Amino acid sequence: MKPVNHIKIKGKLSVNELVRQMNLSGVLGSGRLGKAVNICEAMVKDRECKVFLGLAGPLVPGGMREIIIDMIEHRWVDVVVATGATLTHDLGEALGYRHYQGSADANDEELHKKGFDRIYESYMPNKIYEGMEDFITKNFDKLKDKKSIKDLLWELGRLTPNRSILKACFESKIHVFCPALSDSGIGLMLWGQLAKGKQMETRAFEDLKEIIDIAWTAKKTGVIYFGGGVPKNYIQQAMQFSKKASYGVQITMDRPEPGGSSGAELKEGISWGKMNPKAKFVDLICDATIAMPIICAALKERIKI
Repeated sequence: MKPVNHIKIKGKLSVNELVRQMNLSGVLGSGRLGKAVNICEAMVKDRECKVFLGLAGPLVPGGMREIIIDMIEHRWVDVVVATGATLTHDLGEALGYRHYQGSADANDEELHKKGFDRIYESYMPNKIYEGMEDFITKNFDKLKDKKSIKDLLWELGRLTPNRSILKACFESKIHVFCPALSDSGIGLMLWGQLAKGKQMETRAFEDLKEIIDIAWTAKKTGVIYFGGGVPKNYIQQAMQFSKKASYGVQITMDRPEPGGSSGAELKEGISWGKMNPKAKFVDLICDATIAMPIICAALKERIKI
């Protein structure tokens, strides 16, 4: 057995140096975070591996937007699967709106009167929907003929006026999927156009063929999940058509006991043929807005960005 090594803070430590010490502790959240960085580094450096990134939860309202864009622009991932909410918050910021620091103890009735929507202790101005409606209305003719949601999202990224997750995916030609797009502000704005009698060619099931094809033809696959939900399950079902994931990192606050996908341990995927029994994988119980900056900062040092 290896002894638990105690973390020593001497002088100035870089993020990567701290993470290496956490890894050497070898146990609990600290050790698992260190292991998560090691596994992420291995899959990013493995040229045969296609990396699938799942994004769920309030990552943009939580300040993670620029880090996600970095991951895409550095081509650490090959496929992004996100919730509609994540892409809605992203598009809102790209249109010039911001999220604001607030309080979980705020008077929600007063916030509503002032035109703010609360995401725990982050506030979003309700006017974001007005700006998004104007943007979608103005560009609907460029969107309506896209056959798949992925192509629709790439077009949104192309049209987006400022730096964004969607624009980064389009410019880097990173596949981006949103299987529950209708469950979002973007979905509502597109439906609003259909309610006015306009037509769209976009078919929700077209993306399944594409993501399954990416998994099927990959020599190796790896998965990184920040949060669970639909993005995780969408990727997991694609893994059933791959050679089983060789790498896996899951950051979640959910528990496995209720049986939901968001809290399911990665090893559970072995029974489904989604995770290779010999894969390198780790489950880290941690707020994604804590883990993501640490993991990505350490990776930047290791990969020499």
